[in-house]
This record gives sequence, C-alpha cells and structure tokens, in this order.
Amino acid sequence: MGLIKLPNLFSVDDEDAENEVMDVKETSKSSNKEYKNKTILVEPRAFSEAQQIADYLKAKNQVVVNFKRVTSDVSKRIMDFLNGIIYAIEGTMQKLGPGIVICAPKGFEIEGNISEDENKKSTKKDDLTDW
Repeated sequence: MGLIKLPNLFSVDDEDAENEVMDVKETSKSSNKEYKNKTILVEPRAFSEAQQIADYLKAKNQVVVNFKRVTSDVSKRIMDFLNGIIYAIEGTMQKLGPGIVICAPKGFEIEGNISEDENKKSTKKDDLTDW
C-alpha cells in the first residue's frame, strides 16, 4: 500500500512546473536591470548631436566622444557645450587621446592618465584638435 503512493511523491503537478518556469523568467528579467549605467561611444558629425550626448550624461551614463568626424570649429563648440553640461551635473571629463574625451556624470570616477608620446611629430590636424 505504501509503494503505490510512492510515485506520486516524485511527480510534479503541472501548476508547480509552470510556476517554476515563470519564476526563472522573472529572475532573468530582473538581472538585466542591474546594468543600468553604460559607457556609450559617440562620434558626432554635427553640433546638433551634442544634445544627445548631454542626454546620455543626464541619464547617468559615461560617454566616450571621438571628434574625428567633425571640423575643428564644431569640435570646439561641442567641447564648450559638454564642459557646461559636465559642470551642471558635477561630472568629470578627461582627454583619452587626440580628439577623444571621456565624460562621466557624478558618481563615476575616472582614474589614471593616458600619456601622449612627446617625441611624436605634431601635425596641423593634431594642433587643431588639441584643446
């Protein structure tokens, strides 16, 4: 008599199986939310894209900006705009290389320095993007 009830002990009800699958799905969705902050790479082509960069910073994301696709004048305008945004959100900005900067909102720390090769010959293009 006890052996007849034994298989029922190891069987899983359909309702229990569905609940377990739903629990796993909910867990995987919540784990994706842990990575709210991102580092976004941007290569603006016009000054009008500066507002999008500011929006990324206001959303607490780091932004790496590469100015290689804009002229010297436009890159200076974007840099002035970003300096104002960085000041307003109490963030930080650091030059990574010729024409490349990283901007981070408050709460992010940019650590270390990237040194430039002093023996490298200066070209006119590098002089224009050297802020």
